[in-house]
Amino acid sequence: MIIGIPKEIKDHEYRVSLTPDGVRTLVEAGHTVLLESTAGEGSGLSDIEYIRAGAEILTSRDGLFSSSEMIVKVKEPLKEEWGLLQKGQILITFLHLAANKELTERLIESQVIAVGYETIESQDGSLPVLKPMSEIAGRMAVQVGAFYLQKTFGGSGILLPGLPGVEPGNVLILGAGIAGMNAARVAVGLGARVTIVNRDLNRMRYIDDLFQGRVNTVISSMENIERFLLESDLIIGAVLVHGAKAPRLVKRSTIPKMKKGSVIVDVSVDQGGCFETTRPTTHSDPIYIVDGVIHYCVTNIPGVVPRTSTFALTNTTLPYIFRIAEVGIDRAAALEPGLCKGINLHNGRVVHRSVAEAFGLGWEPIGA
Repeated sequence: MIIGIPKEIKDHEYRVSLTPDGVRTLVEAGHTVLLESTAGEGSGLSDIEYIRAGAEILTSRDGLFSSSEMIVKVKEPLKEEWGLLQKGQILITFLHLAANKELTERLIESQVIAVGYETIESQDGSLPVLKPMSEIAGRMAVQVGAFYLQKTFGGSGILLPGLPGVEPGNVLILGAGIAGMNAARVAVGLGARVTIVNRDLNRMRYIDDLFQGRVNTVISSMENIERFLLESDLIIGAVLVHGAKAPRLVKRSTIPKMKKGSVIVDVSVDQGGCFETTRPTTHSDPIYIVDGVIHYCVTNIPGVVPRTSTFALTNTTLPYIFRIAEVGIDRAAALEPGLCKGINLHNGRVVHRSVAEAFGLGWEPIGA
């Protein structure tokens, strides 16, 4: 199979979809890998390293797309790339289609086979490819939240760990999945006062045991969320429903009641966000303020720690990419039900229930 790796063009997106070692694995198996020149530079990976691994370097993005049977990316194709996609071409990347109707419609029109990393599942129902990026985003959420609490950015001037004789800051985390748990680890490590809201009582018991009482656990309800929201200095949205749009847990009318200078970091923004005031931002323009509350809603948080992110991503994606290259997408989906769940669109058809339900579209599963 001919596999194309384009350079990412999303704002401050420095990741690349495969490392040289990943390329070498594919080339040694007899596949051709085309790399857009300098695609790996943001992750500290030179064209020379890819050439040594067996990749062919192309300077033309158009040529790469037109020559490739499978396009392997990190983030969703932007408008500049839509016209480069071809009928029947396999596109595998983070898509988050349930929150992006325009992209969904365009990919349907292009009749590509679109595989979303975020909907690939393991046998236990977990999301193996999304997991490392959620780990990074969760950990960074506390880091960037603490940064924007500084008064120079309009924050309240709170130091999350506090000091002897001065109480620490309050961190509220909505969701106890991978991102939420990693945010909790960093916030607890800093010395903040941490509360996690989640709807699963067994998960609450696990958190209580894991953190040995250092994290306050609260069952999710609108009343509980608002009560703790009003006391919090940093609020992290980390709610995930597999493949679907994130539920809006915080209403617009609640924002004016919050502390002035408090910070919201909505990690769920890729799936539409869990605050009614959420709108996507970029690393170039990461924040906006609503009623005195700072919102950080960057859609590619791990993109600015690309060295870590690229290697973590390749570790999880390569087995799926390799299987598709070896036997084709349809056979690979038949052999691995978890990969089958990653297929969102197939030659103009919606084949993932959550994507269809997000826009009221009809759908049919693979093989129907």
